[in-house]
Amino acid sequence: MLEESESKEPAMNPFQKNESKETLFSPVSTEEVRPRPLSLPKKPPPKICGSNYPLSIAFIVVNEFCERFSYYGMKAVLTLYFLYFLHWSEDTSTSIYHAFSSLCYFTPILGAAIADSWLGKFKTIIYLSLVYVLGHVVKSLGALPIIGGQMVHTVLSLVGLSLIALGTGGIKPCVAAFGGDQFEEKHAEERTRYFSVFYLSINAGSLISTFITPMLRGDVQCFGEDCYALAFGVPGLLMVIALVVFAMGSKIYRKPPPEGNIVTQVAKCIWFAISNRFNNRSGDIPKRQHWLDWAAEKYPKQLIMDVKALTRVLFLYIPLPMFWALLDQQGFFVLQPDQMQVLNPLLVLIFIPLFDLVIYRLVSKCGINFSSLRKMAVGMILASLAFAVAAAVEIKINRMTSLQPGPQEIFLKALNLADDEVKVTVLGDENNTLLEESIRSFQKMPRYAQLHLKTKSQDFHFYLNYHNLSVYTKHSMEEKNWYSLIILEDGKNISSMMVKDEENKTTNGMTAVRFVNTLHKEVNISLGTDISLSVGEDYGVSAYTTVHSGEYPVVHCRTEDKDFSLNIGLLDPGTAYLFVIINSTNHDPQAWKMEDIPTNRLSIAWQLPQYALVTAGEVMFSVTGLEFSYSQAPASMKSVLQAAWLLTVAVGNIIVLVVAQFSGLVQWAEFILFSCLLLVVCLIFSIMGHYYVPIKPEDLQEPADKQIPPTQGNMINLETKKTKL
Repeated sequence: MLEESESKEPAMNPFQKNESKETLFSPVSTEEVRPRPLSLPKKPPPKICGSNYPLSIAFIVVNEFCERFSYYGMKAVLTLYFLYFLHWSEDTSTSIYHAFSSLCYFTPILGAAIADSWLGKFKTIIYLSLVYVLGHVVKSLGALPIIGGQMVHTVLSLVGLSLIALGTGGIKPCVAAFGGDQFEEKHAEERTRYFSVFYLSINAGSLISTFITPMLRGDVQCFGEDCYALAFGVPGLLMVIALVVFAMGSKIYRKPPPEGNIVTQVAKCIWFAISNRFNNRSGDIPKRQHWLDWAAEKYPKQLIMDVKALTRVLFLYIPLPMFWALLDQQGFFVLQPDQMQVLNPLLVLIFIPLFDLVIYRLVSKCGINFSSLRKMAVGMILASLAFAVAAAVEIKINRMTSLQPGPQEIFLKALNLADDEVKVTVLGDENNTLLEESIRSFQKMPRYAQLHLKTKSQDFHFYLNYHNLSVYTKHSMEEKNWYSLIILEDGKNISSMMVKDEENKTTNGMTAVRFVNTLHKEVNISLGTDISLSVGEDYGVSAYTTVHSGEYPVVHCRTEDKDFSLNIGLLDPGTAYLFVIINSTNHDPQAWKMEDIPTNRLSIAWQLPQYALVTAGEVMFSVTGLEFSYSQAPASMKSVLQAAWLLTVAVGNIIVLVVAQFSGLVQWAEFILFSCLLLVVCLIFSIMGHYYVPIKPEDLQEPADKQIPPTQGNMINLETKKTKL
């Protein structure tokens, strides 16, 4: 039958127009893909201490650690730089920050295309690292107050960030894939462990830099203010070290050469297969095993096999952006963002060796085939459980929240600034005692007292007993408000003033502060480069001012004839503080500190489970995904598939920004919704993974003597024949 079908030539062949026999029997066009040269070294590369780990990966892992230190160290102070150096608004700062982060996950596509198509991974990493270093230099120059003005600083900052985004994103897929290239296929188990160590180095660099660079900004002064130039310069120096360390291993690296313009070839191959199938959709034409087989008339079978492998993995990646989008919501857990930056990489450093050396080995000994796709699915389930736990914690927080004053209710507390104890008695309209409390000097009532009003606004009578002195005063208060009664001393007499406390609605780790000035002169207070306020003399009270949480050991103050500083200590995120400026007999004025409206505090023991679950899910999903993306990629597309993996993160970030604008649920309900959505994503991914057949290295290599099967119908016969040239 085969000979018979070959002897019959169709009468009309649209693909055969005045072609020579050489053209007829050629399987590719003039844009034929170049044959791959052999890239393996003649002798095996040096190993680490006699193991199967190549020595070259040590240079790559150290390079990744330094580069991640550089990246996360710069990002740790970036928002503060926008707010207090460039004087941008909080909305603008947040938008630019997220735009920069997203750009860093889109540029990997460009870096992967350059590496796999033109320069190769090694040269791409070297050249884009130089761009990376240049970006740090420009960014550091933009943080020097002596260079130009506001416009110059803004331009330098944006140019520097663009170069950094190009550099970090461009080398990101290349470094991971280049490390995988150092292993021989027979050492696949060692290569899997390498990706775990690689991810470990990422989080180690993130953890250490998060501690160090904020210290460089706040503890070191340059040009009379916070030293942002140093905070950006040190990460730039680490990137220089990363580049030098990577270049030192040049002679022992395995360097697979680029495969030509692989991205263009893939796109053209897919387009030709689709158009060819559309042009030959007649029922008389036999079907082919795979839709990409319709590209066999123009492209070599090896390229078609590679594209098949690529598209199968990309199809599997379709639901993954939703996982990253939901995982990104962990920033809304109870711990504050600055604490989260430390806790997450710390848990990753603990969990990676725990999973690799203990859990995975125990599962293997139980005879369970814990494949890469199963690990990723379990990671999704753990992240879903984390959201369920977060919902339970949020419900507990709501129960701990202090009651809000309702209609015809107020909350009242008293603060005693006299030099001795004062007894406070509050009477109603009918002289009935509503509150009676003795308050020691410079103390406050332990909690707010709830008082009921007969109308929306009511006068209350206060009796203050101080030594043998009894003082009467009257204050009017309105429903649904918090109030503080401040007791003042004036020589041997006392008086009082009533101030309204505001509910603290600060977010993103911010803190609210206000001041009471007991001095006889107005005080100007500076809380940062662009935050200053004035407090009137003789018990003047300032409005609430929002500042960043953290330590404030030196707050500069000034009166008309004196400069001094206040140490207001540590400001917890989400808390409202009241500071009373008082005279000290032997020293400068000091600040007495109290919490106006404390934030809801929950024991760390309640919060650790959700972070442990979400981090365990991240380790199982992310580390496994890195290795899976490498092992399932054709040799010509290692960097491209790594970039596709990173692109799922970028798409997830975009989903977060879009969905966040339309969320109207309470927090615990959102967490329940996220948990259910993640289970749905896990189910879809598991079904897709069930039908996915993992690719083995030998599946991607076509035997040299294997022939391309002939086509039938009105298509040309592409069976290759041995001909003399």
